[in-house]
Amino acid sequence: MKKTKVIRIHENGGPEVMKLEEVDLPSPGAGEVQIRHAAIGLNFIDVYFRSGLYKAPQFPLSLGKEAAGTITEVGPGISDFAVGDRVAYVGSDGAYSIERNIETRHLVRVPDDIPLETAASMMLKGMTAEYLLNRTFKVGPGTTLLFHAAAGGVGLIAGQWAKALGAGTVIGTAGSAEKVELALKHGYDHVIDYSKESFADRVREITGGKGVDVVYDSVGRDTFPHSLDCLKSRGMWVTFGQSSGPIENFNLAILNQKGSLFATRPSLFAYVGTPEELRASAGALFAVVQSNKVRINIHQTYPLSDAGRAHADLEARKTSGTTLLIP
Repeated sequence: MKKTKVIRIHENGGPEVMKLEEVDLPSPGAGEVQIRHAAIGLNFIDVYFRSGLYKAPQFPLSLGKEAAGTITEVGPGISDFAVGDRVAYVGSDGAYSIERNIETRHLVRVPDDIPLETAASMMLKGMTAEYLLNRTFKVGPGTTLLFHAAAGGVGLIAGQWAKALGAGTVIGTAGSAEKVELALKHGYDHVIDYSKESFADRVREITGGKGVDVVYDSVGRDTFPHSLDCLKSRGMWVTFGQSSGPIENFNLAILNQKGSLFATRPSLFAYVGTPEELRASAGALFAVVQSNKVRINIHQTYPLSDAGRAHADLEARKTSGTTLLIP
């Protein structure tokens, strides 16, 4: 039986609990293929599972939910994929590995003109932007929106995609002058440095006191409840992450007090729950990238063996945009 190396945790904790371990890799079973990874995406959800903010399904847990690579072996009964196919996936634990087996229901084919490294860097982030902008709140001509963490992986894609959809005013927030400048190059009309000024006050100023139609908020504790102060009456607050920590003691009455607002807490995996939904979302992402309306830039890479440092840098907000782990 062949061996592979994988980053696993045996308990929750800081980056130090992540261990690169050698494990057995059997041949793929029914409904599975074996992949050699070219690149692995780094995402905040990986931090949430490592830290215990999200409950691990079991220990030891193989981290990582996004990667791209080439099929090296197919299991019994597989007819829709073949050895040599270039594929990517999102949502299946175990991406932090050199090789792995995976059920084909998680896979999408990567178009020939999209590098595997690009695919690995954009699946989770790009498909998150897809469902947020196209389905959670449908952005179109005239939409005014606020997107927190505009210089993050999802934010850089969302700014460009919102403009491609015809959004009227795209406002972002970021935590440094460098990140503000980066976001401004990726579709945003205005980017607010929240380390220097009140983003709620600035949004009201930009919109002439009207507020925005929708706020997309992956930050959580640090931006609540001020995100609500940015919204028009009957606007929508989309809270899809909590990089600064969870929101506690949320009282629904605040939505009425702030203007009969709507609130939702979506997740990607509820929007790509079937192979058909997954492939439709990935198809929309690939199409907008192939059209050059959305550019995917890889800003940091780390060796897979250095995944702990990558986690530490992500949590310390030392990274911007997209980060890859390279096996």
